[in-house]
Amino acid sequence: MDALNTYLASTGQPTFDFFGPNANCTIDLCSPRWSVYGYKPSLSANLALLAIFFAALVAHILLGLRSRTWSFMACMISGCLDEMLGYAARVWMFSDLWNFDAFMIQVVCITTAPVFYCAGIYMVLANTMSTFAPTLSRFRPSFLYWFFIPCDLVSLVLQGVGGALSATTAGLSQTGINIALAGLAFQVATLVLFCAVYVDFVWRYHRLGFGQRLRVFYVFEALAFLMILARCAFRVGELSDGYGGPLVKREDLFIGFEGVLIVVAAFALCVGHPGLILSQSRRKKSPTEPISLETGPDK
Repeated sequence: MDALNTYLASTGQPTFDFFGPNANCTIDLCSPRWSVYGYKPSLSANLALLAIFFAALVAHILLGLRSRTWSFMACMISGCLDEMLGYAARVWMFSDLWNFDAFMIQVVCITTAPVFYCAGIYMVLANTMSTFAPTLSRFRPSFLYWFFIPCDLVSLVLQGVGGALSATTAGLSQTGINIALAGLAFQVATLVLFCAVYVDFVWRYHRLGFGQRLRVFYVFEALAFLMILARCAFRVGELSDGYGGPLVKREDLFIGFEGVLIVVAAFALCVGHPGLILSQSRRKKSPTEPISLETGPDK
């Protein structure tokens, strides 16, 4: 692109700003290959993801209101809204590929949205531990709140700051890319550690036996965080070469590993919803009154 502008300047023609708030490219004047991503976002794919996350949002609101799981519902709403904003911005980019505001919104929102789903998963495991089998955990259930959720916040800040910084420089700032990568890598490490805690608790609980409803619940919770883990691993690989890397130019991979995997996670958390196992009649009445294994769901 620099060579193109040099040529245009030498012939007395106006030059182009390909990125930033002062970008003057339009789809009629510039090729999509000259944009940061090197392609024009798919209208159908991004509209579909926008609609699907809206459906997930409605489902989580209905489930949350019915079961009164307010904190979990807040996490799910935040994640779904973040995703919707991101894909709405990509739809905006379809009609205005060089719009800087749209680019910034989709980078920050889509990058940070899964953090909210993770926070919900951490809360759910802590609640089920303290409700059904607090003596089986190697850690106090409150430890999950005080350790994993702050880790989630660190990941959120790093990804948000790194995404914004790299976006404002069209990926030319290695500092911004490194910060975003650090946030993603930190999220991967946190998820792997959480996975170990999760598997250890569920295995110890499973050996004592639990009902079909809890089995389905734990399977779909596991599916959700495995989808998020796979997505984060992809994003680490995608950003490892910066915005000029080959993976950034592949919208098919982006839709599959970013969009589809998080869709699966969002709906898996509808099936693995805490309200479906923590019914009002079976919830503990105080933080120190656990429900016995014999009275667990479908025991």
